[in-house]
Amino acid sequence: MADSYTHGHHASVLRAHEWRTVENSAAYLLPYLQPGTTVLDVGAGPGTITVDIAGRVAPAGVVGVDAAADVLDRARAYAASEGATNVEFVVDDAYALRRPDGAFDVVHAHQVLQHLDRPVDALREFRRVAADGVVAARDVDYEGVIWYPLLPALAEWHDVYLRVHRRVAGDPAAGRKLKSWAREAGFREISCSASLWLFESDEDRKWWGGAWAERAVESSFAQHAIDLGETDRDGLERIAAGWRAWADASDGWLLMPHGEIVARG
Repeated sequence: MADSYTHGHHASVLRAHEWRTVENSAAYLLPYLQPGTTVLDVGAGPGTITVDIAGRVAPAGVVGVDAAADVLDRARAYAASEGATNVEFVVDDAYALRRPDGAFDVVHAHQVLQHLDRPVDALREFRRVAADGVVAARDVDYEGVIWYPLLPALAEWHDVYLRVHRRVAGDPAAGRKLKSWAREAGFREISCSASLWLFESDEDRKWWGGAWAERAVESSFAQHAIDLGETDRDGLERIAAGWRAWADASDGWLLMPHGEIVARG
């Protein structure tokens, strides 16, 4: 996975990633996670989804791969803390996985294809190592994000984010394109679904808004935005303040739509 990652692995990013589970981020995959099912989790990050998968398919083995070695150290520590002995984490490349043809029953990728410049090539590689098995992918569609109140600073964030994401690598509107990409990759059977993340409770707003307020000024996204000339430090501070204002708004609401595919053949 040689493409640059827009967000990086700042603590504010990892807090969001570590919130993810099968239930809140891959529920569409549940029917395929039966005991004895071997799984490759591409873009495993800190490993919370991967370890959750491992618990559901045991005694079969699960492999989590990512391009970033440091984040996989965090995933290994998490797996050890959960007593997950049927999972391993290795550095690998989504375009050239070091696994034989047909090695897995299920290949899963959550929020991965949106960050790749060649998502169709990655899907072809997933198809190779899944053979007659299942390839499953879920990606957000940032162009479809809905929020309230309609704070100018969040409109500024949305505009800057879309431009930065596209210039760094990938497509922030990936969710709506998954079916098209799977068809181009040669899959003959594609099942599509959609699901949402909704952040609206006081607790959720504090967590999500606080994370983005920090991410806006301290993460790789912030550095990319400045380096690419998409905004300046003052702009990032406005965006951070906007996230804090949204988090404090009792009627605050943020909805993130996701596309999902399960592909075979």
